Amino acid sequence: MASTAKQQGSIIAIITMMFLFAMISFVTNLAAPIGVIWKNAFQGDSANTVGMLGNAMNFLAYLFMGIPAGKMLTKIGYKKTALTGIVFGFCGILVQFLSGTLESDARIAGFCVYLLGAFIAGFSVCILNTVVNPMLNLLGGGGNRGNQLNLVGGTLNSLTGTLTPLFVGALIGTVTTNTAMVDVNLVLYIAMGVFALAFIVLLFIPIKDPEMGKTTADTVFEHSPWAFRHFVLGTIAIFLYVGVEVGIPGTLIFYLSDTSAAGGGLGEGAAAIAGSVAATYWFLMLVGRFTAGFIAGKVSSRAMMIATTITGMVLIVLAMILGKTSTVSMPVFTGSSFSLVTVPVAALMLVLCGLCTSIMWSSIFNLSTEGLGKYTASASGIFMMMVVGGGIVPLIQNFIADNAGYLVSYLVPLVAVAYMCFYALIGSKNINKDIPV
Repeated sequence: MASTAKQQGSIIAIITMMFLFAMISFVTNLAAPIGVIWKNAFQGDSANTVGMLGNAMNFLAYLFMGIPAGKMLTKIGYKKTALTGIVFGFCGILVQFLSGTLESDARIAGFCVYLLGAFIAGFSVCILNTVVNPMLNLLGGGGNRGNQLNLVGGTLNSLTGTLTPLFVGALIGTVTTNTAMVDVNLVLYIAMGVFALAFIVLLFIPIKDPEMGKTTADTVFEHSPWAFRHFVLGTIAIFLYVGVEVGIPGTLIFYLSDTSAAGGGLGEGAAAIAGSVAATYWFLMLVGRFTAGFIAGKVSSRAMMIATTITGMVLIVLAMILGKTSTVSMPVFTGSSFSLVTVPVAALMLVLCGLCTSIMWSSIFNLSTEGLGKYTASASGIFMMMVVGGGIVPLIQNFIADNAGYLVSYLVPLVAVAYMCFYALIGSKNINKDIPV
């Protein structure tokens, strides 16, 4: 009887972690479509930069919470760390909701409150990113079962990333200067409800932490991950990668939802179409990850990185050259099925980049930590800090979009992907094999 109760508890805990895995992507991908609201509210020459500030605040939190989140695991355990992340998530969404309650004549104050909420939510996704993967592995008993649970969680994460811009875009519809945060209240209610439910369920589930071990003289290392050149270059690659992953679809949403001459030339319902196109990018990331799972055992991370970065550069260059001089009927994922929409050919090229970016995180991580041995744990914490690139790089890209045009701004991800190609070809080689690990 006790064994059955324990098994049922584990199943509930696994389901809860799956929800949290999905919520990580849900909260992160709220930033770009909601940014469309603030972009149009302020207008002006810096509208795109303003619209991307919420995303920047979300990722800036990683810089402050990356290493502390790892330390929380060892000090208060997996369960309490997860509960802390859930609380931050609920509070972050609540503050974003409150930003919409301010009157229109206090728009700047409302925007500042929204940015604060995005920053708090960033603490949540950083903490949950740190705890969910090892927690699922623990609940699965490690080995193949633990890895399987993480793969399922990763699939749900990608699926939520696909649905979020669809859902928000459909709620917003055609964006005007009068569109406000209250128009997406339903999304925020759902988010707060899931966080609250997850907290209550997890609170009553007994979860045993793995043995943390005590600090001894053996754990005071002579070197650090920074002593390895391929790791240092890898941190730059991961910083740029997250910026590319977020910046390509985020700026694409702004481009397609812009009904002015500078935009993608779409008419009524442009925001909804933009959300569907961006959702297809995330859907292709899901497809890419799923497919890569079957070939990763036979094809090296380095080979996959070289192939995808070269392909990605070709696609971005084609998007910049072809622009909106011609259009194409593109199948987009609407949440339940595919439908055809007419978009600039550049949009199709950029959406296809989702297949390329899908494998880059895991490949860069594998290449950067290869040969690190006992320094791998410290390297993981540093990697979590580098996720801040997802806020900084798109911000730079949209600053350029404001001053030189949307398609010109794709020079930023082009240069970033070129660096990642260099990393795969040359920078990932471990030249510090003489350091004891």
